[in-house]
Amino acid sequence: MGLISGLMGNASGTDVEAVKKDYGKLLGRNEQVVQAYQWIRDLMIFTDYRLIMVDIQGATGKKVNYHSVPYKSIRHFEVESAGHFDLDAELKIWVADMGTTPLVKTFSKDADVYKVQALLAECIGK
Repeated sequence: MGLISGLMGNASGTDVEAVKKDYGKLLGRNEQVVQAYQWIRDLMIFTDYRLIMVDIQGATGKKVNYHSVPYKSIRHFEVESAGHFDLDAELKIWVADMGTTPLVKTFSKDADVYKVQALLAECIGK
């Protein structure tokens, strides 16, 4: 991930093996990490059962919020690709029982937002 992109709050793909090592304690038995995207400190982990959003808080990063969204709870999602002047792509996810406000994540132009969309569609369709 580029430093400028990270500072702007845009995610890009990250090493799945490193995510497994660092966040394996979050996974259930037989649960596998499929793909992950990282901002400066925060992370979005796609497993074969759910989406895990890791929000590292505070200056020291000791306080961490883990938001787990089972794929069956995702009602719909929207992907907006990057343009010529708008260099970031967005993913919006509407989750059941969370009202009308979607979860919104921004991705760098280097992240393949079509791959993210295809992965999410595949996971929801299981």
